[in-house]
Amino acid sequence: MATVAQHLIAALKVSGVKRVYGLPGDSLNGFTDAIRRSGGISWEHVRHEEAAAFAAAADAALTGRLAVCAGSCGPGNLHLINGLFDAQRSRVPVLAIAAHIPLSEVGSGYFQETHPQELFRECSVYCELVSTPEMAPRIVEIAMRTAVEECGVAVVVIPGEIFGTRVGERDWHIRPVLPTRSVVRPDDESLRQAADILNAHTRITILGGAGCAGAHDELVSLAATVQAPIVHALRGKEFIEYDNPYDVGMTGLLGFASGYKAIREAEVLLMLGTDFPYRQFYPDDARIIQVDVRGSHIGRRAPVDLGLVGTVKDTLAGLQPLLTPKHNRDHLDRALKHYRKTRKSLDDLGVNDRDRTPIRPEYVARLVDQLADDAAVFTYDVGTPTIWAARYLTMNGRRRLIGSATHGSMAGALPHAIGAQTVDRSRQVVALAGDGGLTMLFGELATLIQNKLPVKVVVFNNSSLSFVELEMKAAGIVNFGTDLNAIDFAAVAKALGLCGRRVENPGDLATALSDAFSCDGPAVVDVVTARQELSIPPVITAEQAKGFSLYAIRTILAGRGDELLDLVSTNVARRILD
Repeated sequence: MATVAQHLIAALKVSGVKRVYGLPGDSLNGFTDAIRRSGGISWEHVRHEEAAAFAAAADAALTGRLAVCAGSCGPGNLHLINGLFDAQRSRVPVLAIAAHIPLSEVGSGYFQETHPQELFRECSVYCELVSTPEMAPRIVEIAMRTAVEECGVAVVVIPGEIFGTRVGERDWHIRPVLPTRSVVRPDDESLRQAADILNAHTRITILGGAGCAGAHDELVSLAATVQAPIVHALRGKEFIEYDNPYDVGMTGLLGFASGYKAIREAEVLLMLGTDFPYRQFYPDDARIIQVDVRGSHIGRRAPVDLGLVGTVKDTLAGLQPLLTPKHNRDHLDRALKHYRKTRKSLDDLGVNDRDRTPIRPEYVARLVDQLADDAAVFTYDVGTPTIWAARYLTMNGRRRLIGSATHGSMAGALPHAIGAQTVDRSRQVVALAGDGGLTMLFGELATLIQNKLPVKVVVFNNSSLSFVELEMKAAGIVNFGTDLNAIDFAAVAKALGLCGRRVENPGDLATALSDAFSCDGPAVVDVVTARQELSIPPVITAEQAKGFSLYAIRTILAGRGDELLDLVSTNVARRILD
């Protein structure tokens, strides 16, 4: 007779799971010991459970298969929660094994007592406590099935003593739990209604998101038929912008003016696989058709004239034959012209600014894009690294882009990179980290060495929480609490055994990046970047303009005119000279 933990590992193995990310602890010992004995599943040791959950999320995003993380009782599994929120909101299949205190002690205020089945309820599609060994087989199988079918997080809470309890083979009928395959599209009448709307209008704009994964050809074909510019949300970038003559960039706070304009001028907005949250970027008067495989997501951002439940690929395949090809390109050509202008203005900033220091972050991102492999995986921190990744990394159908785009958590670049690199150690993985985000999970640099993961970390080091400062400026608030003391990340990297390069002069950047990318092991390139670089959103509201004016006045009155002068010299003077 095998233990519950051994049966659990066997169930994971037969379902294609090859690794578990986590940190050991006494209540988890039965589980980790079963991994040690099993063979075929590796224990991917990290320094913080939050990193384990982030890594599992990236693993699932790249493979499309169930990924697993684990934490011991109380604080151990509680640390998983932020990474699990990220996985849940990114809609990737993750199973979390949350060890628990002895069942007989629950409710007594026992050492490290929490109630995981309540704590994880909000960030999961399934969360259940295994209170007897006999419950384990069904609970584990239901959790795995729910995670892969709903593309979300499932949490199984198991008291430590249950891991070691023996269960007969006939009590645990192990079968592989793998994703099912289905064709999911609206019925014929709904497709006909969508076609009638699209056939009756000339100014059509498409907004696509992560739900367009696997539907690139269908998307481009539909855009050609209706002569529509294609705008993408951040999570749709890697699936939409490449080999796409209809691409007009991104919209949203991080996006392009061209993407914003193409949506605002549309008569019909066709939303495909996106839950883009910012309502101020939707059109005021256009008719909206929304396609999403989750019907509950339809209409929750903007009023929808027609909702269609289905995958983007299957829905477009059914819709395409019903469309009348259009020949009027006026709306499309205006959008493409505006995109070329916007793209040029962004590209003009992504250069070595006459060897001026500090280095432009746009230049860093542009060089990373040019020097990275054609099949690289990029991860990015929330904050200004997200802006530079969105605007300067070029997708080509082989590259991948992973970040906390929906949950919006700091510190994700490094642990996401750990998961991505663990999946394939031969594939280049580049983490675009902010100095604030990197230091939140700083210990995971040691994980790169311990697990022999050749991740390349590029640090945008501006000694500040610079995106927060941008938000303060827009709100008319004097920057406060955003300073970060200067750290030589290259020196820290070298002390840990990584390749480390610090770059303060833009003329040294290309060589430093090339050397890091060719390094056999993990590397950190610490780039001192401009703190006051402004990233202008696609549209500036009157409130933002007023806020910025108030910020300038209040900054001077606070005796910090040097900060305002730095802002002007970094942005206004540079652009006049350009």
